[in-house]
Amino acid sequence: MHDAAKKTVLTRLRRIEGQIGGLHRMVQDDRYCIDVLTQINAVRAALHKVEAEILHNHVAHCVADAFASGDVDGQRQKVAELVDTIGRMTR
Repeated sequence: MHDAAKKTVLTRLRRIEGQIGGLHRMVQDDRYCIDVLTQINAVRAALHKVEAEILHNHVAHCVADAFASGDVDGQRQKVAELVDTIGRMTR
């Protein structure tokens, strides 16, 4: 992963860690269910942003490098891997 993407992902993950800690406290404190569910949705959205950043980085660099190399087998492998990964992400 390139340095800029890595920094962005790590920053987002630290924020998500804080949100998870907040969720833990909300459950311990018997907070209103809808408030807890709202916070869970916010964590899910934040994870989707991390996922999108990593996917973008992978396509922009790993997949692009495979195509730039001219290695047809490497290109097929990267495309198959990408399709499989996106398939798992959309379940």
